[in-house]
Parts: sequence; C-alpha cells; structure tokens
Amino acid sequence: MKISLNWLKQFVEITESAQELDSLLTGTGLEVESIERHEAILGGLQGFVVGEVLTCERFMIKEKQLSLTTVDVGGETPSQIVCGAANVEAGQKVIVATIGTTLYDHSKGVEIFKITSKKTYGHLSEGMICAEDEIGLGTSHAGILVLDTDLPNGTPAAQYFNLEADLLIEIGLTPNRADAASHWGVARDIKAKTSRSITLPSVEAFKVDNNNFPIELIVEDAVACPRFCGVTIDGVKVQESPEWLRKSLETIGLRSINNIVDITNYICHGLGQPMHAYDWNAIAGQKVIVKTLPAGTKFTTLDEIERTLGETDLMICNGDEPMGIAGVFGGTKSGIKPETTRVYLEVAYFDPASVRKTAQRHGLKTDASFRFERGTDPNAKLYALKYAALLIQELAGGVIASEVSDFYPNPIADFSIPVLYKNVNRLIGKTLDKALVKSILESLDITIQNEDENGFTAIVPPYRVDVTREADVIEEVLRIYGFENVELSENLGTEFLSGFPQKDREQLQLKISQVLAANGFNEIITNSLTKPAYSALIKADLPNDDVEILNKLSEDLGVMRQSMVFSGLEVLAHNINRRQKDLKMFDFGKTYHKINDKYVEKRHLALYVTGNTENETWQLKSQKVAFHALASAVNKVLGSLGFKNLDTKPLEGTATFEYGISYVLNKKEVAKVGLVKPSVAKKAEVKQHVFFADFDWDYLFKQYNDKAVFVELPKFPEVRRDLSLVIDKTVTFDQIQKLARNYEKNLLRQINVFDVYQGENLGADKKSYSVSFILQDYEQTLTDKVIDKTMEKLMAAFEKEIGAVIRK
Repeated sequence: MKISLNWLKQFVEITESAQELDSLLTGTGLEVESIERHEAILGGLQGFVVGEVLTCERFMIKEKQLSLTTVDVGGETPSQIVCGAANVEAGQKVIVATIGTTLYDHSKGVEIFKITSKKTYGHLSEGMICAEDEIGLGTSHAGILVLDTDLPNGTPAAQYFNLEADLLIEIGLTPNRADAASHWGVARDIKAKTSRSITLPSVEAFKVDNNNFPIELIVEDAVACPRFCGVTIDGVKVQESPEWLRKSLETIGLRSINNIVDITNYICHGLGQPMHAYDWNAIAGQKVIVKTLPAGTKFTTLDEIERTLGETDLMICNGDEPMGIAGVFGGTKSGIKPETTRVYLEVAYFDPASVRKTAQRHGLKTDASFRFERGTDPNAKLYALKYAALLIQELAGGVIASEVSDFYPNPIADFSIPVLYKNVNRLIGKTLDKALVKSILESLDITIQNEDENGFTAIVPPYRVDVTREADVIEEVLRIYGFENVELSENLGTEFLSGFPQKDREQLQLKISQVLAANGFNEIITNSLTKPAYSALIKADLPNDDVEILNKLSEDLGVMRQSMVFSGLEVLAHNINRRQKDLKMFDFGKTYHKINDKYVEKRHLALYVTGNTENETWQLKSQKVAFHALASAVNKVLGSLGFKNLDTKPLEGTATFEYGISYVLNKKEVAKVGLVKPSVAKKAEVKQHVFFADFDWDYLFKQYNDKAVFVELPKFPEVRRDLSLVIDKTVTFDQIQKLARNYEKNLLRQINVFDVYQGENLGADKKSYSVSFILQDYEQTLTDKVIDKTMEKLMAAFEKEIGAVIRK
C-alpha cells in the first residue's frame, strides 16, 4: 500500500523525520517496506533559482541576435550569462539554472546535460536563463519565463512554484489491518501513538439543492449489501483535475483520468471508502437495483472484457441491465464520459466474503475489491458520500439534485468484548497502569464500559474487523504501548509451553522426491526380500549377517536385503527387457542386518541411472550416461538438505563399485556413488552400465536442520579468474578445491574445472586442469589489486603444496 506524506499531513501533524516515521509506523504493525523521495518535476528543480537580470547587451553572431546579461542569483557577485531568447530585458525576474544544475528532457524522462561555466559565442556564460519547457513546467520554448514576484534573488525555484517534494511510503499491509488501508487509517495509528488529533474535512456545507433527478434505490440482497448510499449531482463539467488532485494521485501511482473519477479515487485512498460515479442518463428507468443475476449472464467490464456471471455475483443494475460488479469493477456503458453533465454518486458496504468470492471467480483485483473483501467502515459511508459530493461541486460545479438515499435497515453493531486486567498483564508480560490501558484503547476509538477492579467491556467499532477477541484487544494495547517497552526479565515464565516441533521425516522425503522428480527421476518401490546369492556376491561390502526368513516362500526370497543395489537392478532389468533402456530411478527403502544376534533396520535413499542421457534427435546424437550425470544429482540432493562442500574420497576395494567416490560428513560416510561392477549388474541380468548411489538416510535426517537462514543477496559484482595447472595424475580436483578454500576463505565463492587435458607433451604422469575461480566481496567492489593478490596467494599454494606448474 502506498501513502503520500503530504497527503497524510492533511489528516494529522507529522513532525518526524523519514527514519523516525518508519520506526513509528512499523512499531504499530504497519511495516514500512520503503520510503522514497517523490519529485513533482523530474529533478525537483534542484539548482534552479529566482534571479534578476541586471544588464542586457545585444550582439550578433551570423545574423543571430543574442544577449550578454548579468544576473543576480543571490551570490556575492552577479553571474554573466549568454541568452538567446528575444524577450530577455534588464529588470526582469527570471528562473536561472546555476552551474552544476542538471537539465532533463521531461517528455522522455532522461538527463540532457549539466550546466557548466564555459565560453559561449566568445563570452563566458555562467548559467542559463530558462524557458518553461526547460524546467518541466510547460512545453513553450518561445522565450524565457518572466516572473512576477518579490522573492529575494537566489530563492529556490521549487519554493516559488510551491513544488514541495513528497515522500512515498510503501507499507506492507497485513490482511488483518483493513482499517489502515487508507491515509485516514494510517493517521489513526499515528494519532494513537503520538496523542495528536486528527483533522477530517468538514461536510457541514453539504445541502440538497433540489429533488429534480432522483434515483429509485432497490436492494434485493441486504445480506450481501447491508448499506447503500447515493445522491445525484446535476450540472457538472467533466474536465481535467486541478494540479493538487493530479499530484496526490500520481504520487501513489494512480493515473489521472478526469475530475469526477479522480475524486472517487481520492476518496478511496484517502478515506478507505471505495465509491463509484455513474452517468445519470445511462441509468435506465432511473432505478438502481442491487441484486444477483442468473448464472451465465454476460457483462462487459471497464477493461472491455466480456465476463460470464455466476449466480452469487452481486451486481449493481439499472432498470434494464447490469452496470457494475458490486465492490469489484464497473461496466463500460454507465461510466463517466466527457459529455456527462449529471452524475449519480454511490458508496456502499458489501459483505467481504461475497466480494472476495466474486473477485476470485473473475480473476479481478482492484483497489475497491482489495478494501471491500477485507472490510470497510460501514458507518463512514454517508460522510464519504457528502465529502465526495462537495469536492465534485468544487471542482466540476453543479448542484445536489436529489435527496440522499441511505439503505441501512440493520445497522452493523459494535463488537462487545469482555477484558480482564489480569489477562492484559499476563499476555503483555508486564503490569500496565489501568489508566494507561484505557487511554490507549480510547485513542484507537475503542470505548470502555462496565469497568470494575477486575476488568471492563471494550466496545470496538465495526471497522476494526480484526479485533473480535480479548487477545485482540490486548494486542491493540501492546502495539501502541510498544513491544520495545516490555522488558525481558531474568526469569521468564509462562502458563503454557508448546512442544518444539520435531522434524517431519515424511515431509523431508517428499521434498527430496520433488527435487529428484524435477531432475527426471522416477520413484520405484522395491521388495525387501531378496536372493541369498546376491548377498554372497558382494559379501565383502556387507560385514553383518543376513536376516533369514524362517518360512520362506521360495529360495529366491530367502533373506532380507542388506544392500539396495540388487532391488534396483531387478527393476532396471525388467524395464530394459521391455526396450526401455534410458532410465533414472530412485527408491526410499530399508536394509536389514543381524548384528550380534540383534536385528537392525537402516533407511536408505538409492539412485540408479543407466542408458543414454538424452534421446537421439536430428540436432544431437545420444550420449551414454557418465559418472557425473549421477554425481550431479547426488550433489543436488545433499545441497537440498543443506550439506555443501562435503569431503570426498575414492571408493577402493569394494565388491559393488567398479569405481566411484564417497561423501563424508563429520568423519562418517553418508553417501556412495559410482559405476556398478559389470559382474554385479550381470547377476541381475543387466548388461549395460549402471551408475548407483546409496545414501545413509537415517544419518542425513539426523544431521538435517530444517531452520532456514536467509541472507541478503550480494550487492557487489563477482569476478572470474582462470588458471591452467599442470599437476601429477594422482592429484584430484578435491585436493585442489580443499587447498584453495584453506588458503582463501573470505573471497572465494566457487571453483570449477572446465577443461582436462592429458598428452605426451605434458609427460606420462602429468595432466592439465583448467580451473575457474569466482571471487566476490559482500562488502565492497573488488579492486584489481585485491584480485591479483588473492590469485598470487592461490598460485603460490598450488606450487608449494601439490607441485603444480602454472601455465601462463
């Protein structure tokens, strides 16, 4: 929600700085997301001042008449300025762009140039006397702007034109604070926090001039529309809005349309009361009927889209057809037009649930629906109508040409909430003076009744739709009193302490399943019973005894599995035999072990990849799955669990893997990934290469921390530097990575190998790694000096620790 500071000042006095106002509003629950300076004119007339032409001498350059002037701009000595305008004369008051002032192309919103002291047509020129288009106050360039003013020379031009800069306040309004969805609403919180008074525009001048053009009001659904007010204004002139109104709307991002429509928007954002103006002559039968229409009825809204109505959509209709969707959007036929001379003005209270349902059905989010579906003030409707009517008379002329219609058969009652003082002190955590509690509530328009020593009854106005319980009333006291004013005692206590939520194993499993599915994996569910021959084949990897089945269904299902590998291989074989050879699968399952006559279950996550990485197309040839295709998926799983840059080591001497690596966390092996030995795959009748990964899911879940830590995105650019390292074949990339991170912990963000080369010219036992290093400082932009120093430190480490030769 956007708030204009100058607009806000019309309701309540503001003496705070932008930073203080930020703190004040955020403390009341209206979180300020940003405060930006808003200039009525691009550049805010910075550097433009009122000056006086002291002398003016004409001279000619190539048949062009120019003037050499001296101008008093408020400094110790006058400025000499060359001026090309024909109407410049001595004694004139003018607008001068002084040295250093930026000039803009106001039609395009871009900077043109800056005023400097320089020679112009052979004379020193120390500024520029401006025409109206050069300062952004018009389009004329016929001559300089001559002022009629007694302001001292040197007075800022913004002061002369009364162009006070505004502050645009962006508030992250929570759904429960519908009462603050306006400048009036924000002012109410400032009033409560500072004990200042609120000033509302007077409507005492409102009077009915005649009843020549009445509109018959019929409300058929008083549940969906508890209140509806309307009045006719005759003899209006639709035209451009005055400058103050245009600026008010433009500051909060609204486009000015015409004086009538702008007034309705001004009331909506100023008082939080959405309203609508109709062309009186477009209201067939001079009737306004609030009702629902049969499902399937077609209606074209102001955006010229034809919509199909539902049976519960509340509509504002005339005697013949619908004119608008109640509380959401108007129609094309009854809106204000340039030729409109008679206006029917309406303001209503619609049931929030009804508006919300209709807005969602049609996918419409308007300023009106935003407020109606959260709840507006039903008791401010008549005031808003009268104020809008007075503004229309002021800006568009006309007379009030009907009695005011006010359908309100069942006034919405205040909320009556019993409150105990002991609960106020218990929930706030501090004993507050009873007089202070009452004072805060009364400043929020909440009255006190039936007070005694134990408590009172709070009477809450219906516009506070979020205050319906005792705890809500106490929260109102606390947010105005100030959370920061509640001291933390040394010994905290509470009547109730909820248990800390435990990590949800199923939710975490679902999260990782979604990650894998997003990367092309399909989930499988496999049988925990397996062949004893499988365990025998990889016995070296299984230090524990098999868990045997006493009543075997068959010898093929005689034991519980100790490894996930064969369960997946059997699924792969089943699919490959049916000509589905390119497979990526994952399985959450258990293994079963007999350890010292005790039975132990362990949870695992297994991944299987085989076949080709991509299907063959006319653009690309298919490629066999490589180790890194699965290793990449393993890294994504570990990264999703919050584990990054784990230590790795080669898999050696295993019965399951031909080659591979294992990941180590806290000195414990948590995952293994590699190529399944062809002999093992062949045992399950799989004749193509299979890459297999096995995660210790129990340990990873135990180490997983579900608390997310958010950090601000870096503001400063990263830098890439590449090195080519000639090293022994025995040196791994993991060694290079660890070494680099040990020597540079502050700036190094990422390391990557983008090329590997081996050849006779390097030597039989040598290889070349091309490695990229990403450097970034979160506090400032890196300089070449810092970058060079960092890379020199890394190169020295590589040369010293792993005997690298840096190819330069």
